[in-house]
Amino acid sequence: MSEPNKQPDFFSELRRELREVWQATKDGFIHSGAWLRNSAIRLRATQVDYVVLRVGGPMPERDEPPRSFLERQLPLPPPPYSIEALNYHLRLVADADNVKGVVLILHGFNTGLASLQNIRQSILRLRERGKTAVVYTPYLNATHFFVASAADKIIVPPGTQFNVVGLRSEVIFLKEALAQVGLHFDAVQISPYKSSPNMFTHADITPEQQEQLTWLLDEMYDLLTAAMADGRGMTQAELMQLIDGAPLFAQDAQRAGLVDAIAYDDELVFLLAEPTETDQHDTAAAEEEVAEEKMAVNPPIKRPQAKLLEFSKAYNLLLEKPRRHTSQFIGVVTLSGVITMGSSQRPPIDLPLPIPLMGEETAGEVTLLALLRQAEKMDNMAALIFHVDSPGGDALASDLIGREVQRLAQKKPVLVYMGNSAASGGYYVSAAANHIMSQPLTITGSIGVFIMRLSTSNLYQKLHVNRAHVQRGERAGLFTSPEPMTDTERQIFWDGIVENYRQFKEMVANGRDLPIAELDPICEGRVWSGRQALNYKLVDSHGDFVTAVQKAAELANLPTDDSVEIPVVNLYPKTNRHIVPKPYEAAEEIGRVLSGEWARQWSGRPLYLMPLDIRLE
Repeated sequence: MSEPNKQPDFFSELRRELREVWQATKDGFIHSGAWLRNSAIRLRATQVDYVVLRVGGPMPERDEPPRSFLERQLPLPPPPYSIEALNYHLRLVADADNVKGVVLILHGFNTGLASLQNIRQSILRLRERGKTAVVYTPYLNATHFFVASAADKIIVPPGTQFNVVGLRSEVIFLKEALAQVGLHFDAVQISPYKSSPNMFTHADITPEQQEQLTWLLDEMYDLLTAAMADGRGMTQAELMQLIDGAPLFAQDAQRAGLVDAIAYDDELVFLLAEPTETDQHDTAAAEEEVAEEKMAVNPPIKRPQAKLLEFSKAYNLLLEKPRRHTSQFIGVVTLSGVITMGSSQRPPIDLPLPIPLMGEETAGEVTLLALLRQAEKMDNMAALIFHVDSPGGDALASDLIGREVQRLAQKKPVLVYMGNSAASGGYYVSAAANHIMSQPLTITGSIGVFIMRLSTSNLYQKLHVNRAHVQRGERAGLFTSPEPMTDTERQIFWDGIVENYRQFKEMVANGRDLPIAELDPICEGRVWSGRQALNYKLVDSHGDFVTAVQKAAELANLPTDDSVEIPVVNLYPKTNRHIVPKPYEAAEEIGRVLSGEWARQWSGRPLYLMPLDIRLE
């Protein structure tokens, strides 16, 4: 929320002016090329009715780092389609006067709530530009219908069912299972609402955890059903009644107004065709013809067809809208995964186990500090978007990253853009930014701290393994002792997390300009939606990444009108993220988990970690 202190010197101003001259020269060449291409397209009278985009998978917010020459020679799977790429493609369609709209084929989403909200906002933005958005999807579960409801029209194949049946969150408790093999966790937590350790330390859900899950599910359900109902032109109560009666067959869903048409994908060219003067059909008649065609031995010969092209084939046929580019750019640094000390890394294998900190992507403090300091030295970077998508993690690593954000925000505008979650340590690293933006469905807050220590003494006893140790120093075994915590050790850890919690609240109070004495009711580990966080002044605004770029431009005093293009540059770590794991690495990872090493690396460390995640299935 604070304003950065800018004091440009003579040489930096000179460099800026030279960059502007060079950029104006480049813009001249770009505009000339666009004019020539547009002229050629107009001469050929090229018209594309709909551009087809296939959307699904994990849908990360930003593109992955470019692959090296060696990586491109390896049989690696293609990088996932990102929301960054989707926005770029939709913007090209919106600019093109010779395109009516898009057909979005939704297939197999595997991403978080805020990302789904971003995709939905991208569709709505396209419609605001006067284009038609059509969704075709074989899936009508909550994930796909939430996105699809932003479109003008939803078309599904006959075998589809409306499977939006509500929200459900399950929590597992491992205390008794771990006791069977002789493992025991001791936890010291700042508040019952900081419930991350409960999975290991409780046999059942606590009242506070139940309360927190209840208010979050109520909040998410309200936001989701309100958006879906608005998209389909019905009341929220009407939609909720339909959800309570789900699943519904495709025909029943159409009669209820949940979908607009039923057809196979090869029939879209007929269904989306514009009626001709000699063949005037309304929408209902067109759908009847499609149904009749399915039964006909010889389909009609002269039926109007819409021109549908995949984006790769339509790209060179789209009319362009040239824009003037700014000489300065907006940088993007992404913090994704559990926050740890050391370098960022991805695990060699994915472990589909419901245990936090296992087999997850990590955001290392060494990597993040290097990227933030790199951004600080870039004279032509007008502002930084710090994209945070993390449930938190190590308290020390969070503090070191948060300090770097605080330093950078005093020199250049720093806007934190929260992804699906930016909670606990993910919120700590965000608090010092000049502006924090989230989506209403972002999971955030969880301002609190806890410590856990693993006890293995019963396990060794069951295995008849004897252990002996020699130590110097009364507290030499404080972090590594295999025995349950003593009262003295518990007090030591309690004193530590009280200090960490004070530090966390101080960071929030200073960064958000809130009285520290009034923070406990919104802290103490409580988790909030982005909408609730805005009410509690934990975030400043809502929007997707496009909105974040516009706000960052405002903070940097850059032009924001549609005639100007502000370059957005992703800053990536220098390490290679696409190296194929060696065969033995998978075995090593499994061994590390089974041996308990994954637990010991977090044992006795103060943690800023979110207790839960909510996803649509």
